[in-house]
Amino acid sequence: MENSKPLTRAVLVAIAACLLFVSPAAFAYLDPTTGSMVVSAIVGIFASIALAVKTYWYKIKGFFKRGSKQESTSEETPD
Repeated sequence: MENSKPLTRAVLVAIAACLLFVSPAAFAYLDPTTGSMVVSAIVGIFASIALAVKTYWYKIKGFFKRGSKQESTSEETPD
């Protein structure tokens, strides 16, 4: 029974891909405010990423410093 799970997933992915490629054309109107909404969403995503990096900057910096300290101490000790 466990061998059928990957096969089932593959079949579901194939069906989803076929449905995406066979979708009918949409005759929809996008007004000018839609473009500004997309731009503001993109700016918001970049701002939230920048805020997350700023918030965790010292943890990220300490993580990379820890790796370099371990390498430098192992080189200084004679064997």
